[in-house]
Order: sequence, then C-alpha cells, then structure tokens
Amino acid sequence: MHLEDGQVPEEYRRYTGRKTAFVAGGFVLLFVIFVFSISIGAVRIPPAAVVRILLGGSTSGGWEIIIRNIRLPQALTAVVAGIGLGVSGAVMQSILRNPLGSPFTLGISQAAAFGAALSVMILGGGTMRSSVTDAVVVSNPYLTTGVAFAFSLVGVGVILLITRIRRSSPEVMVLAGIAMGSLFTAGTMFLQYFADDVQLAAMVFWTFGDTARASWKEFFFITVVVALALVYFMFNRWNYNAIDAGDETANGLGVVVKRVRIYGMLVASVTTAVIVSFLGIIGFVGLVCPHIVRRIIGDDHRYLIPGTSVMGGILLLTADTVARVILAPNVLPVAILTSFLGAPVFIYLLVRGYKR
Repeated sequence: MHLEDGQVPEEYRRYTGRKTAFVAGGFVLLFVIFVFSISIGAVRIPPAAVVRILLGGSTSGGWEIIIRNIRLPQALTAVVAGIGLGVSGAVMQSILRNPLGSPFTLGISQAAAFGAALSVMILGGGTMRSSVTDAVVVSNPYLTTGVAFAFSLVGVGVILLITRIRRSSPEVMVLAGIAMGSLFTAGTMFLQYFADDVQLAAMVFWTFGDTARASWKEFFFITVVVALALVYFMFNRWNYNAIDAGDETANGLGVVVKRVRIYGMLVASVTTAVIVSFLGIIGFVGLVCPHIVRRIIGDDHRYLIPGTSVMGGILLLTADTVARVILAPNVLPVAILTSFLGAPVFIYLLVRGYKR
C-alpha cells in the first residue's frame, strides 16, 4: 500500500487507538470508583453531592468536613500509592527482564519493616491507650516513618553496591534483593522476640499497610515523589522498549543498558520506599498490575507505563474501599485485602500463561 509523506498507516492507527482507548477508559473507571469510594462509609453521601463538593460547591447535608478532612485524603493517597507501586513494578520487571520482579522482590518492604521495628523498640515509638479502637498506636509516626525510610534506602544502596561490584545483571539484582529481604526479616524477628507486649503490638500494627493513616501532608509528599518518578519513567520509555528486545540489541541502538538499569532500579526503589515508609507494607500491587496490563495492551512502554499507573490506582482504591465496608463498623487495613486478592490473581495469571 502506497503512503504519502506524513500519512499514518491505518493498521498502526488501530494499534495505537486500542491502547489509547484502554488508558482513557481506565481513567474514566478510576474517577467513577473514586467518587463511589468517597460516597460510602459510616455516613452515606450521594455521589452527586460528592461531585458537587469536589468541584468546589457546597451541600445542605454538611458533608464537606467528612469528605475534605477524612475520605478525600485517604482516597487520593490510595490512588497515588497504587500508581507508584504499579509503575515501579512494571519498570522493574522490564529492566530486570524477570516477570516476578517487583518493588518487594528487592527486600524494600522488609527493610522498612525492620526500621519501623527498631524505632518502636529502641526509640519508644509504641504506646498503649485505653480506647478499644486504637489500643496500640505508633506514638511518633514521623520518627518511625523516617527510620523506616532510612533503612529502605540502606537496602537499596547495598543492592546497588553489590551489583556495581559484581555486575548489573538482572539475576544479580534479584538475588541480592532476596538476600537483603531475608536479612531484614531475620532482624525484625530478632527485635520482636525481645519486645514487650506493647512494642510487639506496635510493630505488627505498623506493618499493616493502611492508607487511612495518611493525612494531607503525607499525601502531598508521596504525590511529589510519584510524579517525579512517572516523568523519569516516561522519559526513558524508549530505552525500556529497547531493553525488552535484549541487552545486545539495546546496546546496538545506543542505549547504555547498565546505566538505564541502575537508575531505573534506584528511582523505582526510592518511590516504593517512600510509599512503604508512610503507609506500611502493601503487597502484590506492583506485581500483579503490570501482568494484567501487559496481557491487554502489550509491552510497549509508551502505553504500558500509563496503563499500569491507572490499573494500580484502580486496584488499590477498590481494595481500600472494600476494606472499609466489608466488615463495617470494623475497618480492615488495605494490605490484608490486596494480599487475599493478589495471590490468587497472580497464580491465575501464571497458570494461564503456562497453558499458552
């Protein structure tokens, strides 16, 4: 078929159109779930009233305080955290060329858990209250979060140091992450063994990933980090496509594979470390979402990165919404639900993949 200069082939237009439609449809679905998430809870708010308040209006029901101070920051944090975890998992799987790669494969969550446990036990971060609903709390969440984040970066730094000494191959990075995760898990178990009842309860409480603990301050900090990471990943989308074709092919195309791989791992790891440090351990989002999106729109990172971002926001926001209402008036931490949902979904994807 003869094409004039500047004319786009119809087949390629359909190819990109399907992917663009998937991403656009994901944003629409995410907005619908977002409004629904804010509307339900102990106090039911009509979706129309939610939209009116979000657009800056007011209602006669007096729901503005509930939405703006409680439900809105939690829902927005769930969306942004899901985006960060999902896109970090997609990038890690690509640059490691390992379908089981994810932020948690590198032991980042285990390192953060160890830092939080150390803060609770050594720095006295856990306290007891008389209320049944919050009997055990982390009395200084910023100190605990800071220590958890510091140990997350220690874990990332050790992994990058190992790969720099050895070589920055995907296998070395995955094995180094497994080793670091095992080491920090052992350290956490050691601290828990010598902790008293209050300290032990506070350690366990912190490891429950929960978006409800985030306020506007935490939301804005997480959003800045995730936004910068997204910009970096989109800027390198063509490099990730080249690496998918193999290191030799990527080198032949002028991609400095070693540098792209290390920088990509560093950005994804820091993004995950920030989310885990503020919200606790939330598993399977960064592992499952990239696989779901790849099966629908393929491996092209021009669409995989935004598609996985949207899917991560949808998955975590949906799980957070269900966790708030499934056992009402009791509220489950969202990490419990993502683990229950993520494990069977991932097993299904693996079995279906092997059948193919």
